[in-house]
Amino acid sequence: MSELAYYRAQSVVTEPGPLEDLPGDPRALGLLVRDLLIHREGTAPFGYALPAERREEAETRYAADILAIVRGRNPAPLTAPRAPEERFAGTCRDFAVLFCAFLRHTGTPARVRCGYAAYLVAGFHADHWVTEYWQDGWRLADAEMLAPEMIEAFALRFDPMDVPREEFLVGGRAWRDCRDGRADPATFGVPDLNLTGWEMLGGSVVRDLAALNKVEVLPWDSWGAAEDEDPDLDLLDRAADLGAAGGPFAALHLLYLDSPGLRVPAEVVSYTTYGGERLVTLRG
Repeated sequence: MSELAYYRAQSVVTEPGPLEDLPGDPRALGLLVRDLLIHREGTAPFGYALPAERREEAETRYAADILAIVRGRNPAPLTAPRAPEERFAGTCRDFAVLFCAFLRHTGTPARVRCGYAAYLVAGFHADHWVTEYWQDGWRLADAEMLAPEMIEAFALRFDPMDVPREEFLVGGRAWRDCRDGRADPATFGVPDLNLTGWEMLGGSVVRDLAALNKVEVLPWDSWGAAEDEDPDLDLLDRAADLGAAGGPFAALHLLYLDSPGLRVPAEVVSYTTYGGERLVTLRG
């Protein structure tokens, strides 16, 4: 299978189930995603306060399940406008996954990327997930930022459908910049939770490589090399180099399949924000 054919096909996570007709234009799909989801920690720009009991909605892993929740609140077609309280309350990862699912469904090669955004917190690289889609080359897109409310709130100076590579560092690029002394590990992570440094960076390398192999986990899932107190730095360096470059395609697969520390197992440890530590069995 060619690279583009591989990323045009759905994964277990992005398989959306039956869908009505969707627009084929990537921007139109991104706007659609933006109107179906709301970030559980970012409801204020929309004048909405999320009830505390809905915070764990973001533990929903699979695109079909996300859409089932959306339809359960409003059975109208997905293309119909939805009030903030009718949207799925997730995280940046869920925007990336659903956008990836819609792009693949309509024939555009796409993949989820895990890394760090420079445009969310001043002077800091915040843990973040976006979608990468093929349009005369691989482009980064942040569907979460497509709403005018978000563009204004974060004073974006670029098109969220074409995020500059210096504004979003994929996990491998962030790791390599820190390993080579071009960046400070303490400026990468989740500042609100005081999660920064090498452990965060290594976890992002592992999760991004998994996503490049179409296993799109949750941001707080961990396994193998991401769990090691004394990780194999050579292995993480190789994974980082391939992730930073987004290929070569065959090498991404070979390293992932041949490395038990990188390959996602049937069970992962999930360090959920509101529900504590869990052992989760993934769908095959």
